[in-house]
Amino acid sequence: MGAHHNYSVTVSWPDPATVYDAPVGTTSYTAYPREHQVVLPGKLPLPGSADPAFRGDPARYSPEELFVASLAQCHMLWFLHLAAERGLVVREYTDDTTGTMRVETRGEGQFTDVTLRPRVTADPGAAATDESLDELHRRAHALCFIARSVNFPVIVEPAPMRLSDPAV
Repeated sequence: MGAHHNYSVTVSWPDPATVYDAPVGTTSYTAYPREHQVVLPGKLPLPGSADPAFRGDPARYSPEELFVASLAQCHMLWFLHLAAERGLVVREYTDDTTGTMRVETRGEGQFTDVTLRPRVTADPGAAATDESLDELHRRAHALCFIARSVNFPVIVEPAPMRLSDPAV
C-alpha cells in the first residue's frame, strides 16, 4: 500500500472578516450571504462565495472555479516534474483551462468535462520535440491525482511547444 497524505481545511460561514448589518441566518434562500472563508493551516484565508449564478459574490472564489483550477495546477505540476526528469528545460507554462458544469432542473449538477490548454515555452535541445511534449502531457495526465479522482473527461489540448530565445 502506498503512502497516505491528509489535508485539512476549515470553512467558516458567515465570513468572520465581513461585517453584516444583521445576521439573518438562512431564513430564506435570498436572505443569507454566500460569503465564507476557507482557511488552511499556516496560509492566508481564501475569500469564498457561491458562483454568481447562485447569488454569490463574483469578486470571491467559488468552489467550481477552484475545482477547475485544481485540475490545471495538478497537471502543470506533474508536467514540470516530468520535464525536469526528461531534461526539458521549461521556461514558461500557461494553461487557459475551461470547465463545463450542467445543472439539472431540480438543482443538482455535475461537471461534464474540463479542458486543459497548456502552452509551454522551453529551451531548445534534444528533449524539445513535439513528440516529447505530447508524451509528457500524456504522462502528466495519467499521474495527476485530481484527474484520476474525477468521473468525467479531462481533455488535454496542448499548443505546439514554443522554443525560448537562447540569446536571452
